[in-house]
Amino acid sequence: MKKFSLLACAAVAASSLFAQEIVNPEDDEVVVQETEVAKQAVWPAYFAVADIPETPDLIGLRITIPYSGNQENVTGVDFGFIGRSQYFEGFMFNILRNDVKDELSGFQAGLYNTAGQADIFGIQVGLWNETGAIRGVQGGLVNIAGEVEGFQVGIINRCEEMYGFQIGLVNIIRDGEIPFMPFVNVGF
Repeated sequence: MKKFSLLACAAVAASSLFAQEIVNPEDDEVVVQETEVAKQAVWPAYFAVADIPETPDLIGLRITIPYSGNQENVTGVDFGFIGRSQYFEGFMFNILRNDVKDELSGFQAGLYNTAGQADIFGIQVGLWNETGAIRGVQGGLVNIAGEVEGFQVGIINRCEEMYGFQIGLVNIIRDGEIPFMPFVNVGF
């Protein structure tokens, strides 16, 4: 019974931390209003079962079984089947798909990897790698990028602008001096 009363007191104290009293000057009424709490996980692991609404931003380990995609910011390790986020810093190891809508700073490994941009440093390893811009490495069967500062290694490599080199059977740099070269293509 003592444990239950301690838990109840802790819950009441925690709820009072996130509420504030507001006095309405017209009615002289005291209104209790809950404040918006920053949605950031403090526990080092987050287990995502599916798209749960209003899930917190994550720092730590995210296990995405079967998938997860409501976290806007993820910093740490993402492991599972399908992982999605808006911004990601760390390591994504998802079997089927890694999807970062805006900015990736880290490593993606899976069958299908996408990122809006990997400006700081990014590595994509998989069957199909796709990004808007990358500073780093793409390694897979098919590598597609808008702008590359680094290199692409695969069977088919395609980019709009290249500051680096491509190694593969089909190498396309659309804005390069030589737009197509088999085996090796270089753009600077």
